[in-house]
Amino acid sequence: SENGTRCVLSSLSEFPEGFFTPQERKDGGIVIYFIIILYMFLAVSIVCDDYFLPSLEIISECLGLSQDVAGATFMAAGSSAPELVTAFLGAFVTKGDIGVSTILGSAIYNLLGISAACGLFSSVVSRLSCWPLFRDCLAYTISAAAVLAMISDNRIYWYESASLLLIYGCYVLVLCFDIKINQYLMKKFSPCCTCLTKAGEENAEQQPLVGWREESGPLIRQQSRTDSGIFQDELDYSQLSTSLHGLEEISEDHPNVFTMPEADMKRILWVLSLPIITLLYLTIPDCRRQFWRNWFMVTFLISAAWISAITYVLVWMVTIAGETLGIPESVMGLTLLAAGTSVPDTVASVLVARKGNGDMAMSNIVGSNVFDMLCLGIPWFIKTAFINTSGPIEVNSNGLTYTAISLICSVVFIFLAVHLNGWKIDKRLGTICLGLYLVFTVLSILYELGIIGNNPTRVCGN
Repeated sequence: SENGTRCVLSSLSEFPEGFFTPQERKDGGIVIYFIIILYMFLAVSIVCDDYFLPSLEIISECLGLSQDVAGATFMAAGSSAPELVTAFLGAFVTKGDIGVSTILGSAIYNLLGISAACGLFSSVVSRLSCWPLFRDCLAYTISAAAVLAMISDNRIYWYESASLLLIYGCYVLVLCFDIKINQYLMKKFSPCCTCLTKAGEENAEQQPLVGWREESGPLIRQQSRTDSGIFQDELDYSQLSTSLHGLEEISEDHPNVFTMPEADMKRILWVLSLPIITLLYLTIPDCRRQFWRNWFMVTFLISAAWISAITYVLVWMVTIAGETLGIPESVMGLTLLAAGTSVPDTVASVLVARKGNGDMAMSNIVGSNVFDMLCLGIPWFIKTAFINTSGPIEVNSNGLTYTAISLICSVVFIFLAVHLNGWKIDKRLGTICLGLYLVFTVLSILYELGIIGNNPTRVCGN
């Protein structure tokens, strides 16, 4: 620090050097970076739509998971794989601190930015349940409070990082008994909480957790939270499996990824994306096809790895582009980098929201943030308990108070916004969330730049 100004490392220091010099980028090379950024967006959407979500669909069917539980667990873990990789790199490779902009930017973007995208980019109005959103928001608030309490003294001890793993373990345990807990709360609190009663009535109309591609064909029956869960008798589960999939017919008739679309615009995108389609086809088993159906876990893991790799390249390109355009580091962390690391969550949530699976989209949004806290706990615990047992990890917790207030406010605001909007995802909720996100982002940038508060920052060496 110099004269109260906080020095932060450049984000570019955590990536390899680009393939153009700074002058070449300013002379027009920056266009290449923007083309790569757009191509990475296209690649993530292909991985999610063709491999990641179909594998999640089969996992959910095999375990009997409801939409929201699937979104809060497997979907959140898979789409948050980049954050886990980043956390390990930060702990063991770059030795970077947890900056205010990283925590604040990605957390608020996940809650408000992705919710806005789901509302604005989905033509389907998705109904939401009260309990799943309350459950996930409560879990996120507890885990965020735990992280903030840990870094308040700028030190992380092994037992503190272990408590993060314990919190996530309790969260998973609650998800395992989710249906029974939900039924108990419905009986106990439905007389005094109208949103529970309303959600119970409307959930009978929820769309099943299947059919990313199959637009036509009758379903035997609809799936609701009361008849979809891990704990079911054999008859109910066999009925659910029958109604959910008809997977054998779908797998045999599913069009090949190399089938050219009929619409002109889709044909252009298909031709442009043919290299990535071919690469993914050669490296990931397509579990939508009968031959690869039992390989769904392999599909899930490899697609998550591809998501991590693509996101790394995306954030790398965005970082170089931001530095070339002269965007301040604090602004980058709160906007472009926060959005870049959350691209898989955004794409996956929007895709399921467009299918009418609102609970799954919202549980992925909040559940990803809970998983992000676990992403911090795992490398911290490994480092303090097994590698560097002599002392705690030193971290930088500047701006802690503002971070805590912002995180808690964003959780409260998203819950209130959904409640006031009648427990549905539509364009009005998207507009509200977009407005809240812009307000939070502007205030955060002003705080990071030292215009409000007393926390000015500069890039080290500048």
